[in-house]
Amino acid sequence: MNFLGVDGCKDGWFCVSLSEGGDWTYRVIPDAKSLGEYAQHASSVLIDIPVGLLDKGEEERQCDKQARRLLSPKRSSSVFPAPARQTLQAGSYEQAQQFNRSSIGRGLSLQSWNIVPKIREIDNLLLSKPSLQGVVRECHPELCFWALNDNNAMLYNKKKEEGRHERLAVLENYFAPCHELFEQASSLYLRRQLAPDDIIDAMVCAVTAKFGYNNYTTVPALPSKDMRGLPMEIVFWLP
Repeated sequence: MNFLGVDGCKDGWFCVSLSEGGDWTYRVIPDAKSLGEYAQHASSVLIDIPVGLLDKGEEERQCDKQARRLLSPKRSSSVFPAPARQTLQAGSYEQAQQFNRSSIGRGLSLQSWNIVPKIREIDNLLLSKPSLQGVVRECHPELCFWALNDNNAMLYNKKKEEGRHERLAVLENYFAPCHELFEQASSLYLRRQLAPDDIIDAMVCAVTAKFGYNNYTTVPALPSKDMRGLPMEIVFWLP
């Protein structure tokens, strides 16, 4: 069995693969089509990108609200409100603001707008390949770390050196080669291709996929589905 953790990076998608027997690999995959081909052989894929989007009505997904509440106060700001589905069609930030307000009655943060192309990629992938629905599921690295760290959020920003050391120390309890993988990937790829926190985020998603498989916890506990049938949930694992 094979378990994938995936995080968006400047060159596409960074994937960490963990096997049931303890083997591990990593790679940068350029686009969602290639990611779909890679993911179809995995038992579970956890990805740090919103899956399942509101069309109208509520101004925010319940999973985002509940994840933010669990991470409060230290890391709650790491959970960006997901855009409305119509907003994926926007060609500019100004248009995205208009689409989001007309759909769910609120504007869109710049952070959320910056990941709209990635959200669109994964949305198109899951809608075009229904066999991946239920295999590729949304997670949030900070919520994964919260769960792996006895329900305590990380103290330091993940982009700072202290935050990197803090997160690797947590990962080491579940995936001893985490330092080796981090150093290898950092040496192989330039920072303009792959940021250090992308590596760590993908690792915690992979660890969660491997150890939580068949025993995931979700927020909310009973996720609703969007108008296209995709669940609006965030997955994590409580050891």
